[in-house]
Amino acid sequence: MRIRRAAWTALTAILCLISISAVAGAESSLSGNVPVPQIDGPWWQVAGNPMDHKYATEKQQPVDFAVWQAADGSWQLWSCIRHTTAGGQGGKTRFFFRWEGRHLTDTHWKPMGIAMDADPALGETPGGLQAPHVIKIGATYHMFYGDWVNICHATSTDGKTFTRVIQPHGKTGMFSEGPGVNTRDVMLLPHAGLWYAYYTCHPNGQGMDCVRTTADFKIWSDSTVVAFAGKAGTKLWSAECPHVVKRGDDDFYLFRTQSYVPPKTTIYYSNDPKLFGINQDAKYLLSTLPVAAPEIVVHDRQYYIAALNEKKLDGIRIARLKWVAP
Repeated sequence: MRIRRAAWTALTAILCLISISAVAGAESSLSGNVPVPQIDGPWWQVAGNPMDHKYATEKQQPVDFAVWQAADGSWQLWSCIRHTTAGGQGGKTRFFFRWEGRHLTDTHWKPMGIAMDADPALGETPGGLQAPHVIKIGATYHMFYGDWVNICHATSTDGKTFTRVIQPHGKTGMFSEGPGVNTRDVMLLPHAGLWYAYYTCHPNGQGMDCVRTTADFKIWSDSTVVAFAGKAGTKLWSAECPHVVKRGDDDFYLFRTQSYVPPKTTIYYSNDPKLFGINQDAKYLLSTLPVAAPEIVVHDRQYYIAALNEKKLDGIRIARLKWVAP
């Protein structure tokens, strides 16, 4: 069923691409009507490239990450570290490493060591942990992450130590677009009484952003393609790290990364959280930013943007973000 769904998702996107390709080259009409996100001031580095762990290699890179405030007020950052020895021979080389900072605006947060490894006994791909994302509901922290094939779930009461949620089938995987398409980079957004889970995958080697909805993290809708092709491209990495920001009742911004070095993220605007353009740049494309794998954080009514370092994948940085009205 999952393989058929992934194939149908890819086919739907391709059919839409063909049907509207005539407008793909047009310039966006949004720039004069919609506030545009801009970096507001200098960056400060909060995480580096830690070598004091058992999987360290000279080629390792901190990549997709999450930032949130724990129950004790400290700031937490978990990053996927890739190109390590994690997973053993034939493994996917990844695990989660943790940093902690006293204030969001502090530099060089304290490295706290390995936070989580993949658990093959629970169906996770050895060395396959990808892109954590954390939300808080009441007193409970919910972490969502990829295991190379599935999107998984873990919970915490302190925002530091997480326990995996085992699904009824005895594994951690909640949903997937099927094997071989690397369902990953999930983030969750509350809207209209539901949680919208945005993620990327690459059926047929073509990267696209999808969404599923849920009310309880147990029953999930079928997947819908929300962004594909356009100037960001159709390569398997052309729709990575989707991050959606809601600013008004029906004002949604999709940050979609297509390059790590040099960093480049394309931003799309929509009034529909389930559609940011299927090769429809003329209608949805807003702007670009020189960042990779961005996460938007709002603290004390101030917007911040966290992203990978600019010239080399050797750390994570934060800057203030502002919205510039036309």
